Amino acid sequence: MDKAGVQTAFVAAGLSRLLKDIDYISRPSIRLFTTPVDESALAIGTSKLGGFPDLPSGVPWPECNGLPQSFIGQIHLADIGQVDTLLPHTGMLWFFYDARQQTFGENPTDKGCWHVFFMETLTGLQRTLPPAPLPAVSQFKACSIRFANEITLSQYPKLDIPNCEWTDEEQKKYETLLATFPSAEDHAAIHDRLLGNPDTLQDDMRLQCQLVSHGIIDDRDPRAAELAGGAMDWLLLLQIDSDENAGMRWGDEGMLYYWMKRDDLQRQRFDTTWLVLQSE
Repeated sequence: MDKAGVQTAFVAAGLSRLLKDIDYISRPSIRLFTTPVDESALAIGTSKLGGFPDLPSGVPWPECNGLPQSFIGQIHLADIGQVDTLLPHTGMLWFFYDARQQTFGENPTDKGCWHVFFMETLTGLQRTLPPAPLPAVSQFKACSIRFANEITLSQYPKLDIPNCEWTDEEQKKYETLLATFPSAEDHAAIHDRLLGNPDTLQDDMRLQCQLVSHGIIDDRDPRAAELAGGAMDWLLLLQIDSDENAGMRWGDEGMLYYWMKRDDLQRQRFDTTWLVLQSE
């Protein structure tokens, strides 16, 4: 659904007065549609979820507490087209996560139990088998990826809209709209995406990312109030659903979310990501 479609949906939901706020709460996203595939049929360097990473020679496989991490996927940025986003238009992103799935992003000590690698110039890529200690249960089936642009809506408009003045009735109508946006059928589908608004399963994650990444786990910490103002600088980089195509399941049908601050994304500092796992 494009912006015009979002406007039409707002009018149909009786939210014409809120059309002025759409730019605050709608964000473009790149949806990832996965299909199981024989990995041998995929060219080296192709975007994929699961399988084995195509790594440059000499890049070490990341570990978490002495155990190799699970390979989540790789995105060849040229595959997504010349989309007007903060993502680089060339190069590759690789994503890894704690093979034990015990990292939730709730503690400063979680740092290091996920990795995001970026390389702009792709030479010497080779399909890399996982280290022997990585359990088979922590390895995922290879899936090809089809990319599609879509608009996503915020689940927390009062956080995203400055001086939000929505009435309780408007908030309820908006929540009803979200329940079937962009379609009722889509809500039953897998939601893997780059950028956009996350499909949040619990609370908004931006304040959590801001505080925990600065070593704070209690919002009563005297430093929390000063840091809280930077929460809205965090953007969703990648969301990975419990994707049955790849044999991925996060907690109780949960999702992985890789977050970055806007400035870090613009500077291509992908080592600064923060990860959160949420589940039902």
